[in-house]
Amino acid sequence: MASEVLTAVQLKRLSEHKYSAQGSSILEPVMQIFWRWLVEKVPETIAPNSITSIGLLINVLTSLVLYLYCPTGTEQAPMWVYLNCAIGLFAYQALDAIDGKQARRTNTSSPLGELFDHGCDSISTVFVSIATGCAMQLGTHPGWFIYLCCVGKFLFYCAHWQAYVSGTLRFGKFDVTETQFIIISIYMLAALTGPWFWSYSLPVFNLEIKQMMVVFSTLAAIVAGGAYFKVIFTGGCGKNGSTVAGTSIIAPGLHIGTILLLEIMIMLKSPSHVYENNPCLYILTFGMVIAKVTNKLVVAHMTKSEMSYLDTAMIGPGLLFFNQYFDTPVDEYYLLWIAMIISTLDLARYGTLVCQQICAHLGIYCFDITTTKTDTKEHKIKTRSQTAKQRASVSSKQ
Repeated sequence: MASEVLTAVQLKRLSEHKYSAQGSSILEPVMQIFWRWLVEKVPETIAPNSITSIGLLINVLTSLVLYLYCPTGTEQAPMWVYLNCAIGLFAYQALDAIDGKQARRTNTSSPLGELFDHGCDSISTVFVSIATGCAMQLGTHPGWFIYLCCVGKFLFYCAHWQAYVSGTLRFGKFDVTETQFIIISIYMLAALTGPWFWSYSLPVFNLEIKQMMVVFSTLAAIVAGGAYFKVIFTGGCGKNGSTVAGTSIIAPGLHIGTILLLEIMIMLKSPSHVYENNPCLYILTFGMVIAKVTNKLVVAHMTKSEMSYLDTAMIGPGLLFFNQYFDTPVDEYYLLWIAMIISTLDLARYGTLVCQQICAHLGIYCFDITTTKTDTKEHKIKTRSQTAKQRASVSSKQ
């Protein structure tokens, strides 16, 4: 069928996939106490994927409200908007941490849950990186803003790139949990102090505090990225050090590299300064593209298959690129909106089709753990049988 994005071989390999992770961050053991307490408060009838979805929805909505108040990343939002973002990210962190515990608690763990979790994380990374820039009013330095967001998206991709190569997702001592708490602190500071704090210039470095935050992020990214690339270049678990699919360890870099290159090129060559005037919309557009490609990388890892080079995710960036190539016959602002809508719908379509295929293959529902598709089928057969018997009984009486 045209709507099928996974082959029968991929589905078979995915059903055989076993989650493998290594490492524990500094704060994780402490937070585990809270997370174990929290999951016990969740009814056992609630599906793990529902928990993940609720967390993502809260995170996305709180971030979108901040975008509405700070479309260029230079405005100051009301205090409650920043507090909402802090609460939203904390809620996402907690719900994202307990979805796996809920799956084990209800004996409903499946490859779909792992894929769904990583898919939501890829989207959250985009929204949180933009919201962080807005909270620090990083739009006053547009180059620093897009750089910070690109680093965040690239690191998340690299985490799954090394998992695709080695077969194991690795966590460092300073990882996602620690990063999220720093971002929550940024939201809280923005709420309590306002814009003057981030614009305060440090005399020794001659940099504003928000620029120093980007510098520190770069140093952390170098450490984390170094660990990822060490695994990528030396930890291949396939034949001759290749990926889990037996493919080139370098190949996934072409996807993320192409998107980031287009993101920077289109920004620099825009005659209408489409990025500088609409940084949140611009970064969100390319963020959806990277989220789609990251999801395909996760699927490739779990199905031990090769990533295809051609992808519909490139339609949005392609429109912007060729519009510039032909001297922008279409207004870049409106085309950026079109590209964002196309990229978002493409991501949603891909995620929906993959989930539907996996659910059909495993005989489960994505958001319901009280019923399986086998149970439903047996119920329908039983109901039809009972109906047939009743009709036969009525006929014999007549």
